[in-house]
Amino acid sequence: NADLIAGPLAHLPSRRFSANDAWLTCAAIAHNLTRTAGHLAAGPQAGARPATIRTRIINVAARIAHRARTIHLHLPEHWPWQTAFDNLFTAVQATPG
Repeated sequence: NADLIAGPLAHLPSRRFSANDAWLTCAAIAHNLTRTAGHLAAGPQAGARPATIRTRIINVAARIAHRARTIHLHLPEHWPWQTAFDNLFTAVQATPG
């Protein structure tokens, strides 16, 4: 996969097998979590490449505010991927079962 080769797997090969094994394991976990986030966000992100998911949903410029012992996340106004982020947030907050 080009996303993995251009990203974390660019560090391969190392002279130590354990380092290669750790990089490959971390890269696979990050790739799978990013794709799962895209599927949970639904819409066009469900089939998007991991780089697109990171750009649109994960790497968002948001502001965190603390008020009355609660945390508030302020997302950008008129953000085109607000619905996808809300879908992902709702899916992550749901109780399994």
